[in-house]
Amino acid sequence: MQRLLITRRLPDRVLDAARARFDVTLRDRTAVLAPEELRAALRDYDAVLPTLGDRFQAAVFADVPQPRAKLLANFGVGYNHIDAEAAKAAGIAVTNTPGAVTDATADIALGLILMTARRLGEGERLLRAGKWEGWGPVQMLGTHVTGKRLGVIGMGRIGKAIAKRCHYGFDMEVVFYNRSPVADPGLPARQVGMEEAMAADFVVIAVPGGKATHHLIDAAALGMMRPQGIFVNISRGDVVDEAALVEALQKGRIAGAGLDVYEFEPKVPAALTGMENVTLLPHLGTACLEVREAMGMMAVANLIAWAEGKALPNHVNP
Repeated sequence: MQRLLITRRLPDRVLDAARARFDVTLRDRTAVLAPEELRAALRDYDAVLPTLGDRFQAAVFADVPQPRAKLLANFGVGYNHIDAEAAKAAGIAVTNTPGAVTDATADIALGLILMTARRLGEGERLLRAGKWEGWGPVQMLGTHVTGKRLGVIGMGRIGKAIAKRCHYGFDMEVVFYNRSPVADPGLPARQVGMEEAMAADFVVIAVPGGKATHHLIDAAALGMMRPQGIFVNISRGDVVDEAALVEALQKGRIAGAGLDVYEFEPKVPAALTGMENVTLLPHLGTACLEVREAMGMMAVANLIAWAEGKALPNHVNP
């Protein structure tokens, strides 16, 4: 029976499925794998089920020239913490869990739009602090969402799901930027240049993480936004130059931001936590039991296919 390392606790249903087929070692800690743990994982196990933050980078593979591990079955659609090219060169396949995360992540994007535009987090903090003095006609006036323009950066599965919710649910006009042409966005939407998409009333980042999108949203991109624009990121933290975002918010160049991911998770700059016009969530994009179970079962299916010598259902091609 092949030895499998699972780097973080997963739902019981997933663990039971994995244990039925593999000799499982569960690392029951929240912290990401430390440098030596990364190298030991490649040396001591036939396969690894890692997740966000477990940084299997080129230096790790270089330190283990003949790894025992032959598969990294990532728990999550994003795999920018894994150098897939270096893994391939080391003879290790990489899989992910696409599809299972789409709707849950899109829902969080809508939540961030509404929370930031309508000042919902700020309002709840006011009430819980006992500072609410009663209803008033000009109390906590926010930004109307219905009928506004949405700019989506990255029109993949998640980007399309966000656009669908905004257009059909809130009658929003949708424009989007995508590196390659999108023949069918699945709803009335226009593919435009980066500058026009960033100039929408609400801008949502939905690109995959990785080298190609690192700091895609930098000071120049944020400078394309309107002063009344609201910025939302549900992709990966390092897609955004966090320092540039903080500066844009501090100087009033944009109206607000809703964030579920951060460049140096779990660290969040004090400058962000101190702003009332910023909604901050602790990476809750896929935090539903049904979704996490589906992700885990997809990862286990990839592992079983590998163990049986079959084609990997969700093979990542670097």
